[in-house]
Amino acid sequence: MSHSPNTPVNKPNGAGLSRIFKATRCSFQGFRATWQHEAAFRQELMLVVIMFPFSFWIAQTTTQWLLMIMSLLFVIFAELINSALEALADRITLEHDELIGRAKDIGSAGVFIALTQVTVIWGTVLYLKFF
Repeated sequence: MSHSPNTPVNKPNGAGLSRIFKATRCSFQGFRATWQHEAAFRQELMLVVIMFPFSFWIAQTTTQWLLMIMSLLFVIFAELINSALEALADRITLEHDELIGRAKDIGSAGVFIALTQVTVIWGTVLYLKFF
């Protein structure tokens, strides 16, 4: 169903600035819930908090610094998506299910890729700085 530019669209979160504020509130609720319920998220966030200050000392260029920071943020992103997927899967069933197990494993693989990216980027920058 398409709408003309003058046709109002009824969305539960409103429109304009109101929608932006409500979406931001929902995002912070998501951060809070993930912090409360996901140990992996807490561990990875602590990793980011510890590594962030070192990035200023290690990076030799702005590009290196941006790559280092974006790789850390990508880990947080991947863990948020993985945690959301796991919450949905657990809502469906806590019993063993092949497809739900596969979905959880795929989400975990995404986090693994993000952590590998941090290792490669930070390792390369460290190598360039010290060798």
